[in-house]
Amino acid sequence: MEHLPLWAQVAALVALLLVSAFFSMAETAMMALSRIRLRHLVRQGNVAARRTQELLNRTDRLLSVILIGNAFANAAITALFTALVLLYFGNHHFNLAIATALIAFAILVFGELTPKVVGATYPETLALLSSALLKFLAWLATPVVWFADLFLHAILRLLRIPRTAGESSTRLTPEEMRTAVLESGSFIRGKHRSLLLNVFDLEQLTVDDVMVPRAAIEALDIEQPITALADQVTSCYHNKLVVHQGDIGRVLGVLHVRKLLAALSAANLSHETIRELLTAPYYIPTGTPLLQQLQMFQENRQRLGLVVDEYGELVGLVTVDDIVEEIVGEFTTPGAGAGQAGLRWGPSGQVVVDGAATLRVLNRRLGLLLPVDGPKTLNGLILEQLEQIPDGPCCIRLPGCVLEVVQVQDQAVRSVRLIRTAST
Repeated sequence: MEHLPLWAQVAALVALLLVSAFFSMAETAMMALSRIRLRHLVRQGNVAARRTQELLNRTDRLLSVILIGNAFANAAITALFTALVLLYFGNHHFNLAIATALIAFAILVFGELTPKVVGATYPETLALLSSALLKFLAWLATPVVWFADLFLHAILRLLRIPRTAGESSTRLTPEEMRTAVLESGSFIRGKHRSLLLNVFDLEQLTVDDVMVPRAAIEALDIEQPITALADQVTSCYHNKLVVHQGDIGRVLGVLHVRKLLAALSAANLSHETIRELLTAPYYIPTGTPLLQQLQMFQENRQRLGLVVDEYGELVGLVTVDDIVEEIVGEFTTPGAGAGQAGLRWGPSGQVVVDGAATLRVLNRRLGLLLPVDGPKTLNGLILEQLEQIPDGPCCIRLPGCVLEVVQVQDQAVRSVRLIRTAST
């Protein structure tokens, strides 16, 4: 060492620091690289990305190469710097203490902290660039890595840790995917982000959350006079109507209104004609998840289903449109829902709604935070809060609004005034 000029000795020390910095930077960049982004680049045919993925498929081998290289570089830096101090300043305890502190500071700042921060800041670029050299070093150091892996695998077996436990997984849970969408920022447009989030929410919803309650179902009672049925058919808001006999729980079938137009135009409408045009009802158990039901609608080629409880009693009606609206938002269409579609706060911060209105619809249209983990309708929420059927006007204060019962009829709240308040 003493035969080399000073500049060569300093150059060797700097070169070793750069080697240490390279391994530290490569380690951080490889571990911080997005696996989803990497797989996207591989599908696009990026050669460097394919090479990087091959390295990351064996994380234990990759880390062995990086850490062995880093360890040798740091050990060489320490030995070289110590030799230079002894050569130029003599063998004194004070000199060795200063040398130890200086070399530790240099390795920490220039060989560890700075390169790792840079690697974490530009993981994709640096990981792809360093993959070629790392792959070559992995091949070159195969015997050393194999020897080190013997001890590594022995320790892993002793600790009962599977070899794949250290490998980065590219699988995301629904919650992680939801977080990724929320954190996407400007990469996903607002409307597209909303659609994706709504799809994730479907896993938490059942048909009970979106169905039309039994009391709000538009249906035909076959026992009504034919003139009354004709008037109802010509003024109905839907293309399909549930037909029942007497009580709505006694469902006879589903009527396609368009099939009845010919009989109406020929003025020969009769009860028998209506019965002949009925199709068998499609029943859905209460509590069925929305995603599952959407698939069942597709497999059974149905668009409307009647929700029944464990006793076979009709509790509501759900359509494909109800599920699709949970994903893409509500459609503004004229009809029975036109009044609800125009549900908005009045100038005084008040609005009168039907007691059968669902809490999810009220939350979405009025920006409220009514609890949806219990009752599904406003009437059910009021009865739960009061623990009895109100016998007259009363008020309930909830976060963001006050519920004022306006009308009670047939053991149910029919009309409620919502008064907006400041959320606490």
